[in-house]
Amino acid sequence: VQLQASGGGLVQAGGSLRLSCAASGRTFSRYVMGWFRQAPGKEREVVSAISWSGGSTYVADSVKGRFTISRDNAKNTVYLQMNNLKPEDTAVYYCAASTLMRLTTKRGDYDYWGQGTEVTVSS
Repeated sequence: VQLQASGGGLVQAGGSLRLSCAASGRTFSRYVMGWFRQAPGKEREVVSAISWSGGSTYVADSVKGRFTISRDNAKNTVYLQMNNLKPEDTAVYYCAASTLMRLTTKRGDYDYWGQGTEVTVSS
């Protein structure tokens, strides 16, 4: 599967962005999808993940209450709605797909990665 992330940009603190990740292929609905981010000089970390049906989600404590993950299997797309953005949210955001049948937050469990979209939050 190929993943194409989009929607990043420059936004002021307190603003919002919605990231999208479009997937190729007909088996999108079978994948657990995740959003990760990597800030300069830091390791890539999980932000949020969603089960194949959308019935289960994970949101990292650092973004809980501000970020929401969702998916539209008919459109082969997963979204990350980011509200009340903070300067510490500045990073390159990656979407990823896992063939596991359960929700996972481990980088190593994800088999396919998008190219990343950059988010910059100014103070």
